[in-house]
Amino acid sequence: MDLKSHFSNLERGEAARIAREMGISASYLSQMVSGDAPISPQRAVTFERVLGGAVTRKDIYPVSQGGRNAAR
Repeated sequence: MDLKSHFSNLERGEAARIAREMGISASYLSQMVSGDAPISPQRAVTFERVLGGAVTRKDIYPVSQGGRNAAR
C-alpha cells in the first residue's frame, strides 16, 4: 500500500499521533505523504516500523530507487 492511500484511511488524529511517534511535525509528515518532501531510506524504515508494516519500506522506497539500502 502506498503512503497516500494509507493516510487517507486514517481516523481523525491518527496522523498527528504518527508524526509525534516519528519525532516530526504533522506538517512535515503531510508534505512527505503528499510527495512534496522527499523520504530518505532511513525515514522509510521508520514509517514501516511506526505503521506496523501496513506500508513497507519497499512500498515507499522501491529497489528501483535504491530501496535495497533502506533495510540497512
